[in-house]
Parts: sequence; C-alpha cells; structure tokens
Amino acid sequence: MRGGIFSLAGPVGAALVVALWVSACSDARPPEPVRFEAVQPDLFGDGGTLTDAWADFDGDGDPDRFVGFNGTPSRLYRNDLADGFRDVARESGIVVDRAVRTAAWGDFDADGDPDLLLGFAGDAPVTALFRNDGPAGFRDVAAELGLRLTEGTTRQASWIDFDTDGDLDLFLALRDRANRLFANEGESGFTDVTEAVGIGDDRRTVGAVWLDTDRDGDLDLVTANMDGDANGYWRNDPDRFRDVAEGTPVASGGRALGDPSQGSVRVCAADVFADGVFDLFFANYGPNGLLRGRVPAAWDEPVPADSLGGESRYDTCAWGDFDNDGRLDLYVNGTVGGGVHYRDHLFRRENEEEWVDVTPPELLALNASHGVTWVDFDLDGDLDLALTGAAPDGMHHLMENRLGSGYAWQSLHVRVLDLEGRALHPGAEVRIYGARSGRLLGTRLVDTGSGYDAQSDLPVHFGVPGGRPVDVHVTVLGGEYRRTVVTRGVDPATHQGSALVVRIDRGGLEEEP
Repeated sequence: MRGGIFSLAGPVGAALVVALWVSACSDARPPEPVRFEAVQPDLFGDGGTLTDAWADFDGDGDPDRFVGFNGTPSRLYRNDLADGFRDVARESGIVVDRAVRTAAWGDFDADGDPDLLLGFAGDAPVTALFRNDGPAGFRDVAAELGLRLTEGTTRQASWIDFDTDGDLDLFLALRDRANRLFANEGESGFTDVTEAVGIGDDRRTVGAVWLDTDRDGDLDLVTANMDGDANGYWRNDPDRFRDVAEGTPVASGGRALGDPSQGSVRVCAADVFADGVFDLFFANYGPNGLLRGRVPAAWDEPVPADSLGGESRYDTCAWGDFDNDGRLDLYVNGTVGGGVHYRDHLFRRENEEEWVDVTPPELLALNASHGVTWVDFDLDGDLDLALTGAAPDGMHHLMENRLGSGYAWQSLHVRVLDLEGRALHPGAEVRIYGARSGRLLGTRLVDTGSGYDAQSDLPVHFGVPGGRPVDVHVTVLGGEYRRTVVTRGVDPATHQGSALVVRIDRGGLEEEP
C-alpha cells in the first residue's frame, strides 16, 4: 500500500480489509474541502500555553475550556455559544499564575459536575485539586484530601476507576520519578496505593492511556516513555499491576529503544480499522508507530508510519472524524526544540489504501506544539480543533471546522453517565451499528486522560454518513466482567445540538458474551 504503512498477507487479508471498510463506510462520498477558521483570535491569540482541558463545568450543555500557561495567569473560558467565550477564571476561584504542566477534569466527588486537577512546574506544591462547587465557584482541596504533592514533575493525569468500585481514582505520570496511583476513598480523601499495587514505574513517563485491553472487566494501562526508555503495558491482574510490555510491539511503539534522542510522548487508543478492536498509535520523537489491535491484548508489529508524519518530533496525536465520512482521521503536532519548530499534520483517511496530508494553510501557519483536542464547541455536529503552543510565538487558538452544513449534522455524540447523571464510567466502550444492516460502523473509548497536554470530559463523536439510524452499544466495566446496554434505532437528526445520553448502572445489566 502507498507509503508502506500497512501490509496485508495475500488476497484473503486484502478481501477482509476491504469488507471491513465497506461495512464502515457504505455511504462513500467525494472528500469535502478542508477549511478551518479562527474563533475569537484576539482572545485565543496569546502564547506560552502548555495545557488544554475541556468540560462542561457549568452544566449548561456546551463545552468550556481551561488553558494553563507557562507562568502567566491560567484562564477558564466559559462557552456562551452565540455570545462567544469569556475568561471567568478569577471570578470562579481558579487563580493560578504558575507554569501548568498538567490539567484534567473529573467528577472525583460524584456530585454531578467536573472538578479540575492541576500539576505545576517549579516550587512546591506541585499539584492542586479545584473542587467544583457550582455557583460558589472552585476551591483547592488537594491538601485536605491527600493530593497535595510537594515534589515531582507531573505530566499526564488520568481520572480512572482502576478498582471498579464506582468512583474516580487518579493516576499521575511523573517525568522525573515513579508514577503515582491514588485510590478514591470518598469523604476521607485519597490514598496513595502506588507501592501496594506495583504501578510505581520510575521510567520517564509523559503519556498514558487506560483501557480494558484483555476484556476482563477492568482497566489496564499503556504508558509512553521518553529518553529511549521502553514503553509500559501494565496489565491489571487481581490485586496488582504487572508490566508485560517486554517482547511486545508496545515496548518500542515504532521508534528506537535505548536511544536517548527518541521516545514516545502520547499513546492514543482508537479503532482505526473499524473492526471493534482498539489500535494503539504512538506519537514519538522519532518515527510514529501504529499497532493494529488483536483480541485479546495483542498488537501487530508496528511499521514506521512514514505516511503519518515520518521521522520527526511529535508531542501528541488526536483521532477524530472531522469530515463525518465514517473514517477516523488523525492530527499530530510537532514540538519546538533547539530553535526548530517541527510541523503539524492533519491526515485524512481517504480510502482503505490512503492517508492524505490535507493540512490547510490556516493550520500550517500556527505554532502548535503541545495540546491538541477535537471538540464540537459550537454544537453544530462537526469536530473543531483546539491547539496550544509553548513557543514565544505560540498560541491557544480554537479553529472552527467549516465543513458544509449538509454534512455537519451527519454525526452523533454519545455521553455515558450513571443512573444519577454522573460521568463515572471511564474506559467505557461505545460502538455504533447500522440499524438496518447490523454492520459495525465504529468504536470510541470514553477516555478521561490520555492526551499529552490535552484532556477532556466530553461526549464521544461519530461521523454517520447519510445520517441513517444506528444502534448504540455501550459497554461498561464491572470488575470481573463487562456489561453492555443497547439503544436501538437512534436517529442522529433528533440529536442535533446535543448528545445522546446513555445512563448505565453497574447492576441489572446482562453480562457481555
């Protein structure tokens, strides 16, 4: 195939991929023009930004944005849709003028609204936890809940439920010392269980993704490590995590091991081939790597993804169907270092054989070097692009996707909540099938913390070519098994401007076959 990204073993393999592709993209159409337009460029034009995190913190139905700066005051932008964004950080109680290297939203107190975890560079303390008290604003409760760290260089924060007890625990990747895992004990706060569960990896971790790799009902962990260190694959076994990456393609992620100039920055989990299995993509210093997933818990050897960026220095990857054609597209951004700004790429999946670089001039002109997030900020059905950059001329632009209105609505957003309306199902898997054909159209992960310098608590998005009805299958993790609930005959047109909300309890559901 062009670019040498994927290989197929003979005509049977080729026929299988084509069949999968036809199943996923039965409503093929000519590619749409790729156009993005800056939103409130004066507001979002300031540089020196490090982190970007999105959530509906005020509960009004649209996504809001926190942006952490490199030593100047952070900003919390409230999204008022027609009236635009407004910085409400100070009036909301989030007064932070430190270098923010980590930001992650998660409802740790299970009260129905997202709270905000921050990690700082420099002097102690290096963490803060801002509890969302609604109209009363935010208050830092890290010290009283056991999450006030006094040392360490934080990177990826993930709100996850590693012990499947129904609340959000916290994983912190640390660039300069052992990673940490904190168990949520409710009103008594958090307990450091790093040593007890064996997850204290002291390699130089900057990225992490949690998902149920072996389909046994609990979350496993894949870590992205820098400076030549091998990546980690931490299997969640009873009472303990075990790193089983050695000897698997995960260890390298497509780049060289032992070379201090190479490393993995972000690892993304996405169903790239629309076969229901999560694949792994590593954004690397060095060549990027795509590992095709197999069941259970296995991946093909990575082929250096020359057509997905080539050898360079990349900070992050973000998968999303920005043109709503049913295929996942990819944005990777280059870092800034040594006076060099490595360029960004937007790759569109054109067909089963081609990845095409369609980065438009308006994106090439920007200096993104850190966070990248696909987010439908204006609720028009297509994915827009949020970028941050730490270079002196960097920025934190929000770029509106100018996809034609006839295609923007051919999509579906799905929000997974519990029966009380709380976002407490990290790692849930959402699959959509054609309501008439029964064909799998795509799979998404409810990911609450894998983006290097980018994180969100948002609905998952599917492009649905033709806007035809779909069946939505949501699988949540129950500890020793997985449970699935199905919503049949969903018409995407009835959810324009909003998300399909699927409420799931851990009990009362049939066990997945």
